[in-house]
Amino acid sequence: MEQTNPAAVSDYLRGLQQSIIAAVEQADGGICVHDAWHKALGEPLQGNGLTCILEGGALFERAGCGFSQVRGPKLPPSATQNRPELAGAPFEAMGVSLVFHPRNPYVPIVHMNVRMLAALPEGGEPVCWFGGGMDLTPCYGFEEDAVHFHTVCRDALAPFGDDKYPRFKTWCDDYFFLKHRNEQRGIGGIFFDDFAEGGFENSFSLIRSVGDAFLPAYLPLVERRRHTHYDEPERNFQLYRRGRYVEFNLVWDRGTHFGLQSGGRTESILLSMPPLASWAYRQQPEPGSPEAALYSDFIVRRDWL
Repeated sequence: MEQTNPAAVSDYLRGLQQSIIAAVEQADGGICVHDAWHKALGEPLQGNGLTCILEGGALFERAGCGFSQVRGPKLPPSATQNRPELAGAPFEAMGVSLVFHPRNPYVPIVHMNVRMLAALPEGGEPVCWFGGGMDLTPCYGFEEDAVHFHTVCRDALAPFGDDKYPRFKTWCDDYFFLKHRNEQRGIGGIFFDDFAEGGFENSFSLIRSVGDAFLPAYLPLVERRRHTHYDEPERNFQLYRRGRYVEFNLVWDRGTHFGLQSGGRTESILLSMPPLASWAYRQQPEPGSPEAALYSDFIVRRDWL
């Protein structure tokens, strides 16, 4: 049986977080708060992590990037819905997760996550699987931005088989969907879960490729849109669309549910929340407006390539 190497995964994830935070600080000009935390023995989870967050920046109104590595006595239901034979087993989980909420409405919200989960059944070998992906949620859509983001996602997966991008793209569209509104969260990207194809090393290589592709996928869009002029109407629409982001993360997101169900650190789990959001009753954009185009042309399932 192929050997697993959780220590190598942990080292990679810690380095990935630091490279992303360095890029955020350089782009914004602000400094992230580094909040190291530790769950002591006797608590529901044991482990540690580092939450890095920049708030009130010139570019990012809130940009959070967290690393966590924890062990727990019992896998929560959100982790074993596809692996019932491992229900109740002790586990180890580690990952990097980020959400960036830009200040300018023309710069898209972005999410990225790469993670490993290992079940530790008594008397058996560890069972490891990986997950992650990245997706883009614009308030104002641009075709060239969507094409760039999806092209980088496709290229990151290309070494692992031609089937991976279309499969993970569809998985992303299916996952980041607000069922209660019959609405996509954004323009998608890639998403995968419970992944162990080709063994530990192949799966670990895949999440490294995805993690390393994040900055090339996103930063060019930031630089392209960050100086676009906006006024109060665009800002109000941005806050309204952020409300949809909150709804998805609290109602449907498995990562949020896993963290809360397993006794994780609430402040770090909810770093994905925007600093400001709004709701309005049955708001309808003006026909022919850029806001209307978001609904008709962008937050729909499309083949961007």
